[in-house]
Amino acid sequence: MVSAQPLEDFTGKVVVVTGAGSGIGRATARAFARAGAHVLGVGRRADALAETGADHAGFVAHPVDLCDPGAPADVIDAATRRWGRLDVLVNNAGATRLMPVAETTADGITALFALNVTAPSLLAHAALPHLRHARGSIVNVSSTYGHRPLPGAAHYAASKAALEHLTRSWAVELAADGIRVNALAPGPTESQALAAAGLPEETVEQIKRTEAARIPLGRRGEPAEVAAWILRLADPATTWLTGQILTIDGGLELT
Repeated sequence: MVSAQPLEDFTGKVVVVTGAGSGIGRATARAFARAGAHVLGVGRRADALAETGADHAGFVAHPVDLCDPGAPADVIDAATRRWGRLDVLVNNAGATRLMPVAETTADGITALFALNVTAPSLLAHAALPHLRHARGSIVNVSSTYGHRPLPGAAHYAASKAALEHLTRSWAVELAADGIRVNALAPGPTESQALAAAGLPEETVEQIKRTEAARIPLGRRGEPAEVAAWILRLADPATTWLTGQILTIDGGLELT
């Protein structure tokens, strides 16, 4: 198990992390809390968020479905009412869905984009006045498949490509406000995403083996390895980095 002890100091900072109930989101929320931040962890399952926050005093759970109308504004209000500020927004929540062209439906596309594109956009909108005041930052979590083909799941890849382009566009738009916007594009990482997509266990294990064989470093990533880079992108000391998409995938992008 890889451990990521944060070098960054976020003492007194307020951070919202979506998708904090498992995987990269859980590791990120815990890492920010260890670094001294007040963390509002957002997710649909209260029990999973409670597990994330166990033994992390700086973590507060906020169960909500980000696709519900008004949920993004409610999330930002919850953080700012509690702590009076917002310094970092981590848009990590997302859905993975296999949807070959032959099985593509309007509802399937809408559901993917609602969580992977619309929710981060509305969270950024609600957070903007507070991030302006704090001269804070946004970190979007994309995927290595946001800029490489993914046959059979093209709409998932397209939603992540959209998030990457939002990252670049927001970075330019918000630079005058002192707000930095960057994205992390993880490769295949140990999480519940494949199981959550409804795949049977044997299929999940086969996909994991196939992915690991394609990665030059020979393995899938650990959530803590990704979380460490999210903190680096959000670090206030990272003063001159914006509009970047950092791929962390064990070399998969090179293949």
